Amino acid sequence: MNDRSQPTAGKGGRPVEMVLSAGGLHKAYLAPRGRLEVLRGVDLEVERGTILAIIGASGSGKSTLLNVLGTLDRADAGTLAVRGRQVDRMRPAELAEFRARHLGFIFQFHHLLPEFTAEENVMLPLLIAGVSQAQARRRGREVLQAVGLDARREHRPAQLSGGEAQRVAVARALAAEPELVLADEPSGNLDPASAEALHQLMSSLARERRQTFVMVTHNDRLAAIADRVLRLEDGRLRPA
Repeated sequence: MNDRSQPTAGKGGRPVEMVLSAGGLHKAYLAPRGRLEVLRGVDLEVERGTILAIIGASGSGKSTLLNVLGTLDRADAGTLAVRGRQVDRMRPAELAEFRARHLGFIFQFHHLLPEFTAEENVMLPLLIAGVSQAQARRRGREVLQAVGLDARREHRPAQLSGGEAQRVAVARALAAEPELVLADEPSGNLDPASAEALHQLMSSLARERRQTFVMVTHNDRLAAIADRVLRLEDGRLRPA
């Protein structure tokens, strides 16, 4: 696969930079009744600074696809490039370092570390990436403020509501300013006001900082902010 991250001519001559390029992705699992094919040749390109929503029926393989695109799982066949790098060919250590520096994840359940404060949870990926503690703390406070939780930064997960904990997870995903953020129902556990604030934050980050979002969702309001909506059906992506 060519280096798809290089700018190309887009509509009206506007430069286009592909952050993610996938070709012919296949993924199957062994099931009680035999081999279950979840992905059957997924092709996808995602432009930098855009929001892509992936919808589909329950059990259609949306989370599996997101895990493969985010390098948390490997496809059985096919190619995957992020920022022009062939991540499907990377060794585990190299892939882990690349993931920590360039990818962000928002899961349906927050997965915060219970012994750490909200601020410390947000700082963690920055520290892993080699950022100094002082810089990580400053950045942690910035993103917690952006999601409306500056006053709760010293609280541990057990002291937060479910919606607050999910917003901490969002802040953690955005802390290192990753080029690509992968989100599995990012506003699924939020109240309407918090969900709307998250949607607006994602839109502004895509527009102003050219961060890219690929998200799985059943939320029509969240899908409505996307630049493109695709449906996963029979193991392939189709226009919604």
